[in-house]
Amino acid sequence: MSSRERLGWTPFFDAHARSIDARGLRFARVVEEQRGLYRIDGDVDRWAEVSGRFRHEAAGAAAFPAVGDWIAARVQGSGSRAIIEHVLERRTMISRAAAGRARDEQIIAANVDTIFIVTALPYDVNARRLERYLTMIWDGGAAPVVLVNKADLSDDPEAAGAALRRRLPLVDVVVVSALHARGLDALAAYLRPAATIALVGSSGAGKSTLVNRLLGRDALKTVEVSAVDEKNRGRHTTTARQLVVLPGGALLVDTPGMRELQPWSDAGAVDAAFDDIAAIASGCRFGDCAHDGEPGCAVGAALASGRLDPDRLENYRRLAREAAFEARKGDKAAAAELKRKWKQLHRAHKAMYRDRDRG
Repeated sequence: MSSRERLGWTPFFDAHARSIDARGLRFARVVEEQRGLYRIDGDVDRWAEVSGRFRHEAAGAAAFPAVGDWIAARVQGSGSRAIIEHVLERRTMISRAAAGRARDEQIIAANVDTIFIVTALPYDVNARRLERYLTMIWDGGAAPVVLVNKADLSDDPEAAGAALRRRLPLVDVVVVSALHARGLDALAAYLRPAATIALVGSSGAGKSTLVNRLLGRDALKTVEVSAVDEKNRGRHTTTARQLVVLPGGALLVDTPGMRELQPWSDAGAVDAAFDDIAAIASGCRFGDCAHDGEPGCAVGAALASGRLDPDRLENYRRLAREAAFEARKGDKAAAAELKRKWKQLHRAHKAMYRDRDRG
């Protein structure tokens, strides 16, 4: 297996590599990101930075490399940094709306096959938050798996897992204890050689402990979480995203805990994450049914019969409203950008006529 193939290079990336002018360039994968610098591995193994031209032409933050991306870089001296000229097309990704008021997309990880959503017993398990994660993951094209960690801290971890399976009927739910290495055999099906796995989840959910268990050594620093921290927000020591190779050849991305979970997705992605509700809604009498007391509403009937969890429906409505708000915000941003371009064009025309008259 070549250095590229062991890092997940597939015909998908080979096809895109042939579509660009790659003379003098080498292909590698981003395995770590640190404040605008990128550790790359593949045809070349070193730190890299984007070229000035790349920086100038980038449409936004999402255009910049992320952990898991395949890039084309120019290499000069043996001790110098590589210069990234291109980011190859992403096969899948997980992203979110960047924190703050500006509408911008933040890429968490790229080209992942499976994403483990790590949550922890007994206090971190939150079905609504998990549904937010699922909306983000399905929208990006990867397959989600919910890992319920710290089973050793619960009196009945299997009951907690069963409750989540009822709430999240479209996703695998695996109950584990990373600290005591229990239940990890169930993850073998996802950890294929050259397959890329990403970990997301709240701070203190035990992601770094899980990475260390899968690696078989303490590669990532962990800090013991006190009972008070466990009940509130927890503590987590991962500060940068990085990709590590597991003993069996799978590739694993660890990410810092995400505190703000604003999905970067549209109404279609929300419907995909709540496919059971969308399927029920297809039986409503009216195509534009708001599922709020209208006659012939199949969703209302499912709710009344107990077939549909009312909290799941409320979260579906909440995420749908947020997706609609983000869409409206995007329309405003696009309109403002168009207005700015017209102003620039108008000023350029005025300057041209003014200079002509002076001549």
